[in-house]
Amino acid sequence: MMEEHESLVLATDLPDESLKEGDIGTVVHVQKDGAAYEVEFMTLDGETVATVTLEKHQVRPVGRCQVHHARSLEWGP
Repeated sequence: MMEEHESLVLATDLPDESLKEGDIGTVVHVQKDGAAYEVEFMTLDGETVATVTLEKHQVRPVGRCQVHHARSLEWGP
């Protein structure tokens, strides 16, 4: 189970939120004993892109041998 303030990786695209599989977010609230998570996704300079509630199958833990990747948002802040 993920914990609050832990980083996680989005496992599926969320086009309505301008989010793509692989985007990294932060758990802000654990719901239903880990069945769902409220997750905040931010730009690298700290602007919130989206805060969404996701079911556990829509996210995964950050892997030990993974690196960050930067991409531009289509809507641009």
